Amino acid sequence: METVKYILKTTVVYMLLCVATFLMLRGIIEYFPMRDNIGFLQYKQEYLHILPWKIAFYTHVFSVIFALLAGFTQFNGDILRDHKRVHRLMGQIYAYDVLLVNFPAAMIMAIYANGLLPTKTAFVILDCLWFWFTYKAVVEIKAGNIKAHKENMIRSYALTLSAVTLRLWKIIISGFVNIDPLPLYMIDAWMGFVPNLLFAEWLIRRKKHKHVLSVKIKTGGDNGSYNKQCSKKAEYKR
Repeated sequence: METVKYILKTTVVYMLLCVATFLMLRGIIEYFPMRDNIGFLQYKQEYLHILPWKIAFYTHVFSVIFALLAGFTQFNGDILRDHKRVHRLMGQIYAYDVLLVNFPAAMIMAIYANGLLPTKTAFVILDCLWFWFTYKAVVEIKAGNIKAHKENMIRSYALTLSAVTLRLWKIIISGFVNIDPLPLYMIDAWMGFVPNLLFAEWLIRRKKHKHVLSVKIKTGGDNGSYNKQCSKKAEYKR
């Protein structure tokens, strides 16, 4: 039964990743070759002459897919168990992509974001948290704190997935509510990462609860065996 549940869970997760990757690739392909009059860029015409913003935009668009794919491998038990070098290499690609490539690019984009102060604030917070949790994950694994490393990787990857959930929430909200583009973008900026982070914290707490529960059950079982042995010894002495 446990094997069936594991297979089903793995299949669902991989299917979701495939959908997310497909959506990301479709969004990336429309910008290749570098055209300035399609997709998101239709709403950013006044920024196209700003070279740092334009470089940051294309850097983010064409590189975030590597963080999405590399980060997912970090949670694959088979890779971690049987291919530690691959796990380490993918982890390095993920960390370099987030910390050195996408953090500065996303920060420039956040400063010039549409939607006035609420949107800019959302993207700046998202980018800072993304950097911080990724950095902490690297620091913790170097220190040998595997548990803390895993927890921070969960948080970091939840924010990486905001690249996908931003698009999904935009489709969902605009599909159910007739709303102007500006307030829609303000709402979407927060919805793109806050629910992800809340889910990550729930997942971390759930794992902790399961671990504590298993320890209690094991300890209770050991105490029970010990008490039975003591009772038998007492009966034998009588």
